[in-house]
Amino acid sequence: MKNWAILGALLVLSGCGSTLPRQTSGVVPPDAWRYASGPVHRDQVKADWWRSFGNPELDTLVTRAAAGSFHVAAAIARVEQARASARIAGAALLPTVTGFADASRQGGLLVNNTGQQGTGFDPGLAASFELDFWGRNRALRDAASANLRASVFDRDTVVLSVTSDVANTWLQTVALRERGTIAQQNLTAAQRVLAIIESQFRAGAATPLDLAQQRGLVATQRRNVALLHQAANDSEATLAVLLGVPPSGFELATTPLDDLQIPRIDAGVPSIDAGVPSALLTRRPDIAAAEAQLEAANANVAAARAAMLPSVTLTGSIGSGSDRLSGLFDHSLYGIAAGLAAPVFNAGSLAAGRDLAIGQKDELLARYRQAIVASFADVERALNAVAGANAQRAAQDEALAEARRAFALAQSRYRAGSETLLVVLNAQQTIYAAEDDAVQVRLGQLQAAVSLYRTLGGGWRDGDGVDAAHGVSQISRR
Repeated sequence: MKNWAILGALLVLSGCGSTLPRQTSGVVPPDAWRYASGPVHRDQVKADWWRSFGNPELDTLVTRAAAGSFHVAAAIARVEQARASARIAGAALLPTVTGFADASRQGGLLVNNTGQQGTGFDPGLAASFELDFWGRNRALRDAASANLRASVFDRDTVVLSVTSDVANTWLQTVALRERGTIAQQNLTAAQRVLAIIESQFRAGAATPLDLAQQRGLVATQRRNVALLHQAANDSEATLAVLLGVPPSGFELATTPLDDLQIPRIDAGVPSIDAGVPSALLTRRPDIAAAEAQLEAANANVAAARAAMLPSVTLTGSIGSGSDRLSGLFDHSLYGIAAGLAAPVFNAGSLAAGRDLAIGQKDELLARYRQAIVASFADVERALNAVAGANAQRAAQDEALAEARRAFALAQSRYRAGSETLLVVLNAQQTIYAAEDDAVQVRLGQLQAAVSLYRTLGGGWRDGDGVDAAHGVSQISRR
């Protein structure tokens, strides 16, 4: 009875695992966003934030990317690997039981051999259990569990990145196509001006310099058309790769950027709520992943320290033996043993392993703090981009309005005989240049909104993201 009491006490002590304190970051969040242009609240961004742009094709592409992206598939596979590793680490806390069955036959080879002869059968079970007295196995289990959580958060980060990349690439493709159309219109206008100058040159009203300059302008416009066409095709191919499909046969619908809604950060309208800076720490999966990796490092330090202490292993076996199968279980045998092992000389490898674990923990702590600081900077840059794009849009709208007004005046004066057709065509080219700039500014607005959604975590919450069991993302089911 005394032996069983001692064994029970050891088991209780071994159950006192390494309870690791949550590592504080040491980074103080700012009180407010520097470039926020409107009021902020504690509400999170919606998980289906891309629907705020109001385009069904974009919604479909995001859903396809969530289900077909190879980046997402690889991240899901890494989660399964981490889950298996966690099960392996947890198995060390339980006894191992193996079964055995031996059969033997003994006989003499010499005539006068008097040795024992016969058949023997010996089945049974053997078990071993290492008392986790210092919490080493439990610390390794905690480290594996923290690594599993980190892999889940990494997976969610990949989903957010793929979603944002799909939105940005789609917007860029649409903008390049629209700019290609404007460039073609500008080329047509330049060719009409060239025809007029050629006619004037033949009549002696234009100089060779005028003709050479306009021909060079037409060639430049032709190059711009080809360049924009090439860039649009490349962007479309990049989008196809994000979706996990071959670029050949992949086509997008023609959608002007003016048909898209631009999320704003003004009060009273559908907005992007930046929230308070301190809330960002619970919104981003990359910060959660860095914290989980730090927890795993803390557990590894505890395991490395415990490895320097003695270990106690209990072993036991039960079996039976007989020379006949019919009487196999008539004679039972059992055995119980306890073993103590302690490191004596290992050339400092265990101490080096502890120092290595501490160094890795310190590195991950620095990375954790860096991730927090970088996240604040990401949001500030995104807010600054939104504000800058809005200011550019206001100025560009004015420039486009004045270009259209100048074109209308040139047309009116041309009809009245006060201006030549060349003046009208030049004014028309000015409009095309202003329209091209307007497309680029609107693209900047839309992509700044995507960037802000992404830096705010895209509506992420712990537990959301990819359902690894089915290989699809929750975003595809919304």
